[in-house]
Amino acid sequence: MSVSVQKTTVRDGKQIAYRVYQGSGQARFALTHSLATDGAFWARTVEHLKDAGTVLAIDCRGHGQSDKPAGPYTVEQYADDLADVMTAIGWDKAIIGGASMGGCVSLTFALKYPERTQALGLIDTTAGYGDPAAWEDRAKKAKEGGMAALIGFQKSRWVSEKFLAEHPEVVDEAIKTFLANDLDAYVATCRMMGAIDNRNRLGEIKAPTSIVVGSEDYATPVSHAEFLHKGIAGSTFRVCATSRRSNAPMSSRASCVRSSRALNLQKRRENPWKI
Repeated sequence: MSVSVQKTTVRDGKQIAYRVYQGSGQARFALTHSLATDGAFWARTVEHLKDAGTVLAIDCRGHGQSDKPAGPYTVEQYADDLADVMTAIGWDKAIIGGASMGGCVSLTFALKYPERTQALGLIDTTAGYGDPAAWEDRAKKAKEGGMAALIGFQKSRWVSEKFLAEHPEVVDEAIKTFLANDLDAYVATCRMMGAIDNRNRLGEIKAPTSIVVGSEDYATPVSHAEFLHKGIAGSTFRVCATSRRSNAPMSSRASCVRSSRALNLQKRRENPWKI
């Protein structure tokens, strides 16, 4: 499903790009992408959600067609950007979901804007990496060798060998997006990722929450998802077999996509992310 990219001005005067995929259902999904991708990250997933509702997919600041101001960036700032885009299109609340970095943003959004969070979907993500030095090292490698120096590392994190062999065109598309990133913005975002830490705040989440992780996710392994599940009361938890970090959004794996469906379960006080 192809849609045009629009832009709106957020509270600090920067422009944030976004896509709205109109669906036939009543639900509203606000989805946030992973590091060094953009809102088109969700294009395959949207196809499975169009009968459930409408999807908003932003380009986070420093990514895609959004502005790329000088850092530092914060995850709270990213959550504010999402809130401002939702306000701009007339959404007071939505089902909030994200993968990897987008999951960190979504979790922060739910903490900062609980009244705007109907439900929460956390895919291949964490409440905190706890290793700023590793993120600084990744930023250093990008600065010294350019984005191309990280391609091999990224491919091993994104997808399994099986998926790479069966869908090389999908991975090629992801690489093209990755290489188009602004280097300084990428460095600033890596440092933001290293600073994220919501591990002590999970008990504040009251929205129905579903947590999904790939069994082969090396960056945020199953233990990170289990920590989220234990910390968020009433959350559901699923491991997608033989899936890595981006397999779910890239390939729209059925078991993971079902965790993103809302239908009208929220009205019946059930978990709209429940599989």
